[in-house]
Amino acid sequence: MTSVRDLMTPEVRCIPASETLDRAAQLMREHHIGALPVRSSDDELTGIITDRDIVVKCIAAGHDPSKKTAGDLAEGTPVSVDVSADADEAVRVMSDSRIRRLLVLDNGVPVGMVTEADLARALPADQLVTFVSAVYAGR
Repeated sequence: MTSVRDLMTPEVRCIPASETLDRAAQLMREHHIGALPVRSSDDELTGIITDRDIVVKCIAAGHDPSKKTAGDLAEGTPVSVDVSADADEAVRVMSDSRIRRLLVLDNGVPVGMVTEADLARALPADQLVTFVSAVYAGR
């Protein structure tokens, strides 16, 4: 059985809640990623922001990304799994939560992210179709 450790993209990057969204977008571009976990000033995970969040919730809403912060868009504790989980658990959590990116933690510390691209590379076609149907149903 495939483990989350084998499936994930390692070396997840986090962003402070106080950092501006234009800087978040620059980091995403520099590292070729579409999401950043957000950390509060006391180092707690407070959410994940995505490239889509920046476009839809900031720019399209008429806000200036150089004045809005990652903390303004972060919404609650991110959905995550432990690094010891198997791939089936990651797929179940992502499907149930209807998310395309899943944070992977090792003793509470972010160590990776499972993305829909990771699933596309690793899952058999029937399992991938089930995942896609669950996540995108009703969109």
